[in-house]
Order: sequence, then C-alpha cells, then structure tokens
Amino acid sequence: MSAILPFQQYICEACGYVYDEAQGDPDGGLPPGTRLADIPDDWACPLCGVSKQDFVPYTAPCLDTLRAQAGRSSVVCARRAGDAGVVIVGAGRAGWQMAEALRARDADLPITLVSACAGDVYDKPLLSVAMARGLAPEQMVKECGVQAARRLGVTLMAHTHAVRVCEATHQLRTTRGPVPYTHLILAHGAQPVLPDTLPATLCWRINHLAAYQKLRAAIDGSSCELVIVGAGLIGSELANDLALGGHRITLLDTQSEPLARWQAEQAGQQVLQAWQDLPIRFVGGVQVASAERVQGRIRVRTRCGQVFEADQLIAAAGLHTPSRLARTAGLRWDHGVAVEARTLRTSQAGIYALGDCITVDGQASRYIEPIARQARTIAAQICAGEPEPYQVRPMVVRVKTTSMPLTLH
Repeated sequence: MSAILPFQQYICEACGYVYDEAQGDPDGGLPPGTRLADIPDDWACPLCGVSKQDFVPYTAPCLDTLRAQAGRSSVVCARRAGDAGVVIVGAGRAGWQMAEALRARDADLPITLVSACAGDVYDKPLLSVAMARGLAPEQMVKECGVQAARRLGVTLMAHTHAVRVCEATHQLRTTRGPVPYTHLILAHGAQPVLPDTLPATLCWRINHLAAYQKLRAAIDGSSCELVIVGAGLIGSELANDLALGGHRITLLDTQSEPLARWQAEQAGQQVLQAWQDLPIRFVGGVQVASAERVQGRIRVRTRCGQVFEADQLIAAAGLHTPSRLARTAGLRWDHGVAVEARTLRTSQAGIYALGDCITVDGQASRYIEPIARQARTIAAQICAGEPEPYQVRPMVVRVKTTSMPLTLH
C-alpha cells in the first residue's frame, strides 16, 4: 500500500494567495483535502481570478533557510561598516513582500519595518468577502506581526508613525525617535478619500484590517442599516458582503450605475441583476450634501433633497496617496510618489517606493498583482543582484461581489 503524501501549500504568483490542500477552497467548490492536481481547470484563484496554472509550491521562508540559500549563492553583498541597512515604511502586503524579497537575496541585511498598526499579516482582499465566507475578523490574520518579524529577522516598530524624511542625514523621523537608513523604501499605501461633505467622525473608511475589525465590532450581532457613499470597486464589494451578512444597504453614487468605470463591459447591470434578492438599494446620480447624527442615527442628505437614515455610514469614494513623507524628502510627485518605471527609484538616491503609493508616468496601479514583482525589482537594485526590471502590465481585475463575481479589464 502506497504511503499517503502530506498535504502541500501552493502560492498564486499573481496575487500571493496561498492554497492549502488540507483546507481546500469550500467557497470555490473544493472541499478540504483537495489536491492541486485534482482541481478542475476552470477553477479560479479566489482573490484575483487566475487559473491553477499560476500556482507554484510554497513554504513560508524562515531565516535559517534563507541563510542557507544565501550561503549557496554566488552573489555576495559586501557590507560597509556602519551600514544602517534598509528601512521600510508600511507593514501591509507591500511592506512584508518587500522584506521577504530582500531576505531572499541577503539573509543578514539589517531591515527595519515601521508600521502605524500592529503589522499583522493578512490578505487584504478578504476585507470584501469575510462575511460571505463566515470569517470572524480575528480569523483573517495569517501571522501576527511579531511572529513574521521573528521569522524573517526583521526589526518591527509597530504602532509607530513615520513623521518626516531627513534626506540630508539619511534618517526617518518617527514617533519613537529617528531611525537611520542606507536605503529607504516607502510602502505606506494609499488612504480612502473623505468627501468634503462628510464629517470624519461619522464615517467608516475601510482600507485596512484594524478599521474593518472596528466596523465589525460595531455591527456584529445585530441587523443594521448602512449607507455606503461610492459604488466603485470597494463600495460595491462591501455592499455585497455586508448584505450577505444580514445588513440592509443603501448604496449611493454620482454615476447612474455601480462599477461605472467598466460601463462598456456592463458590469453595473450585471451586479444590479445579481443584487435583486439582496437587501441592497442602489441610488445613482446623486451627490451627498451633508451628514449629521440625529437621535442616535445618521442622516444623509443629497443635493437633490433626498434623505437617507442609517446606523452606520461608510465612505468608499476612492483612494489618495498621503504626500507628507514624499514632500519632506523632496521627492518628485505626480498624483503619488513618482518612480522610474523600470527600477522603481524615486527622484532621490537611495529611496524607492512600491505598491499603492506610487505612480508610473502619472498612473497609479492599486492592485495586488504588481506588488510581488515590484518588490523583486527593488530587492535586486539594493542587493546588487541580476536586475529584474519592472514592467507595467494591463490589469485583470477580479470584482469580489460574490453574488456575481466578475473579471474585468
């Protein structure tokens, strides 16, 4: 009788989703114990929609393994005395992927990760499908920040805000004091836009796990009414998932239908059709004029005189890149941190950037797929290895409205 092979893990090269054969993908029709080889060819990555052909074997790298790999490498990075190493600002997917890419090339490079939050590792796309998958907020953390830092031999400065870049002295000023760097990498992402007519004290803005956890704490255990302002990608996904969680949603947008960016592909009409049996009311062609709290409820008025009341209000009106760090460093700005297309260098020597905070030729690409490639490009630059020029590619967008999943361009 042949021995039963242990279950394996495989990583999506496009978005970083890890498929664990032991757990399967029940939402995608794969029960626990489904081997990758037995997955139907029409199965799609639950995060980005690519096929199983884009998955490769995966083992989470640890420092000992990386040191052994580095010892076998023919590339040796000479380190000067007093080298402060690399400082990464941001511990989202871009920050941690950057740390892993650097470690894959140099197991002893000093790396400091500065994070305004705890730095926990999680799949950000899960914020849009957690209720549909029955995930409690605490189940979304794959690895706590402290454990990830220990595994990679990284100094994690959690709950620390980066205040300014002193480019002349190669120091990052933080709320815990100055941090010297030889190379600085900005991976701090983008922030949700807050429309001028919405008070910050009344609005949820969901772009990271901590904010999502607080929202869930406020609504779990009850059936709430929510108004979501903005029916783009984020707003539509949140509306879909919160409705599946038993909440009643009013979705407002200035455009006549959701997902208006993909009007040519009739994305809005498709999701509206799929939402017919869900407690989602879409109101298009309106602009929000004001929001206020009245007797414990939130009252939203539009410029055309319509009034909506809710228990909670969510702003999903797009993203913008905070400019403070770039400005203090004297970096070129073009709707985001402007980087050179092939190397991802900024306009200042020794400073790189990746992820949601960058633009290439004035264009942002705030999607999951490019991040791993960007991290490898920067790591090759810093560690003096074989260059891996970054290439801008057309994006295939997986819209995670689970009632009607869409793949758009």
